[in-house]
Amino acid sequence: MTAPRPGIDTPDHRGRTGLNLAGRDLTGNPDVRVTDVELLAAGWHVLRRTTLEYRGPSGTWERQQRETYDRGNGATVLLYDPRRRTVLLTRQFRYPVYVNGHADGMLIETAAGLLDDDDPATAIRREAAEETGVEIGELEHVWDVYMSPGSVTERIHFFAASFDGARRRADHGGLADEGEHIELLELGIDEALAMVRDGRIQDAKTIMLLQWAVLDGPFAVSPDQK
Repeated sequence: MTAPRPGIDTPDHRGRTGLNLAGRDLTGNPDVRVTDVELLAAGWHVLRRTTLEYRGPSGTWERQQRETYDRGNGATVLLYDPRRRTVLLTRQFRYPVYVNGHADGMLIETAAGLLDDDDPATAIRREAAEETGVEIGELEHVWDVYMSPGSVTERIHFFAASFDGARRRADHGGLADEGEHIELLELGIDEALAMVRDGRIQDAKTIMLLQWAVLDGPFAVSPDQK
């Protein structure tokens, strides 16, 4: 008799079951048929190996396998002060970048976090408050992006929101009981862009939002001003 498998037959440590079912009911692409899903690991996030049949341009069906890392979806926000022409960014230790060549692992980023069970707007209001202390008013939705589509399922919802930098008091944020030790950086938009150019800012979502801010966002120059 096969023993119950955590995350499949019985709840894992996060109370999840059926983790081997993801993708089995997909019907949106007639050239793709999912035939098997194997649960490789279920720690905080989930690693799966999926076997599928793919119909190529010649019409021949090919057997393929893909490993996907599922950490849920996330959201990020660019906090900006239009009057002071500044942006509010975070700086914190990120072990994955540290182990992959970043000098000290202290990455400069926009506020961000996983959705968990919230909708994107609710999640980013929560994360911004926890990380920066800023209570967001009106949110502007920028776009939704798959950041690493070759292996990671995550889609990030991008937002922007104004804040009053003159009223900001704290220089640090984060939840200490979750091991978050976050330094806050209020930077002029020109300085932030210079930090992108010289490599001091290397986080993809942050670079995308900073460039959006000067191309189409709050710091964009209209054609008649050029």
